[in-house]
Amino acid sequence: MPQTIISRLNAVRAEMEKAGVDAVVIPQADPHQSEYLADHWQLRRFLSGFTGSAGTLVITAGEARLWTDSRYFIQAAQQLEGTTIELMKMALPGTPSIEDYLIGVLPAGSVVGIDGMLFSRLSVERMLEVFNAHGLGLRTDFDIADSVWPDRPALPDGQIFVHDEKYAGSPASAKIAGIIDAAKSQGASCAFISPLDEIAWTLNIRCDDVEYNPVATSYLFVSPAGSELFIDGRKVSDEIRGYLASQGVEVMDYSDVKDFILSLPAGARVLVEAAHTSATISSLLGDRAVFGPSPVAMPKACKNEAQISGIRDAMVRDGVALVKSFMEIYRRLADGGALTETDVADILRKRRSEQPLFFDESFGTIAGYAEHGAIVHYEATPETSSVILPHGLLLIDSGAQYLDGTTDITRTIACGSPTAAEKHDFTLVMKGHIALDTMVFPAGTCGTQLDVEARKFLWREGLTYLHGTGHGVGQFLNVHEGPHQIRMNNIPAPIMPGMVTSNEPGLYRENIHGVRCENLLLCVPAMTTEFGEFYKFETLTLFPFDLSLFETEIMSADEIRWVNDYHRKVYEALAPHLTPEEAAWLAEQTRELR
Repeated sequence: MPQTIISRLNAVRAEMEKAGVDAVVIPQADPHQSEYLADHWQLRRFLSGFTGSAGTLVITAGEARLWTDSRYFIQAAQQLEGTTIELMKMALPGTPSIEDYLIGVLPAGSVVGIDGMLFSRLSVERMLEVFNAHGLGLRTDFDIADSVWPDRPALPDGQIFVHDEKYAGSPASAKIAGIIDAAKSQGASCAFISPLDEIAWTLNIRCDDVEYNPVATSYLFVSPAGSELFIDGRKVSDEIRGYLASQGVEVMDYSDVKDFILSLPAGARVLVEAAHTSATISSLLGDRAVFGPSPVAMPKACKNEAQISGIRDAMVRDGVALVKSFMEIYRRLADGGALTETDVADILRKRRSEQPLFFDESFGTIAGYAEHGAIVHYEATPETSSVILPHGLLLIDSGAQYLDGTTDITRTIACGSPTAAEKHDFTLVMKGHIALDTMVFPAGTCGTQLDVEARKFLWREGLTYLHGTGHGVGQFLNVHEGPHQIRMNNIPAPIMPGMVTSNEPGLYRENIHGVRCENLLLCVPAMTTEFGEFYKFETLTLFPFDLSLFETEIMSADEIRWVNDYHRKVYEALAPHLTPEEAAWLAEQTRELR
């Protein structure tokens, strides 16, 4: 594989030489600025061999470097070995930004090439500002994918289907009207929407174009005179065309989007979000573009009552599947038979697929035993899958897509009698988890202001983790959803009622073990005082934590009470749906912690 990667890098350099380009920047992105991509857009993975969901490859005539975040440091180092690509660890001291690196290695007059469809307008504006100040040029039409990738996968061709209004809680026509009102409030008359999950939410449609994310490759133009969905026509049945027409939406071909934009009247005022609209699309809009916040992101994130009810129901079914799964995992560990990381993933997939309304997993299961648990986004393959032994820690991060909800849960379990060090690490993480879960905060608070609660017990001992503490979660949509997050860097979007957010502090000791404890939380009203509205969290996830891993000596009475109250809630919610044997197992797993 390393030699194959080197050959692919050289093919890129040949294209650069022909075009007079001195460096090329290849992101993990598609024209919709998605986090997770259809195979057609996995150019960075093809050229580097690195399979993580975040990272940017930079190639110059003499070297290649790949920037990625802390979730992938260990994985990237392994996958890049021998490829001549140097790993750049983002957010660490001494690691330059991509722009600073290029300024340092390229002489004035050099040209950087990018495909403007794969970069947002905001990111290109930032590049231009930096490069122009240092005498570098930027070409935004350097699309080399077809030239260097002869067997490039075709665009996905999955069939779209309607997400029933009983789950969505609101018709597409009402959402379109809300978008038009939001556009008018920002000085526009219509809106152009690129993010795939925003389109799926708006139109109450789903598909399987992107693995684990039930979205369709498309664009959406919304206006009072009617709306257009740009999508491969083969993906749309006559029945779906009729449904879309009933909501005021006409179907146009995906490839027609650029010509359509150019045909808009010069006086049109089109709302677009600079962070999620490609630079190329923005350029085609020209003076017709009105840049402002997405009219979809907040309504999508703040779930309505029908969605919240569906999510709660999905959590019960997911909890039942987890009981069946973990019973099998524990039994196989106790029996001493061979159990591998891939076996764990297979067990979870099978048990969830047996549940009503199951559609897919919400991401590839992370089952990391011992040192693999320290690889934050590790995904076992037949080549890397470890046999799980009767000692050490097993970190399992998994989730499912049900028609009424999306789940995401992490549990760390002891495979034998835990050591004092394992219990201490686990309990520090859980103390942070509990602290965040029990927060009460005023309206307007953003996730950055809450993040320290999950980290403070680790920080007191000189420990930390580098990933975010929480991400938004969609409803039968993407498992990572904005605009809200809980993390150290500034994300100004406030946490509001109806938002679903993960709570997943962790601790990772390279080559030893990883600990992460994750539930999903729903923001709900807490109280109204003379100081205004205050919010709190409702815990949605229903599955116990490993009682053998708690070091109760460093826990407060309130923290122990939280564990017992949560476990009581889990048992009461799941037991009616379990067999007597399963209920007895769950009763033991949720016994009182003292």
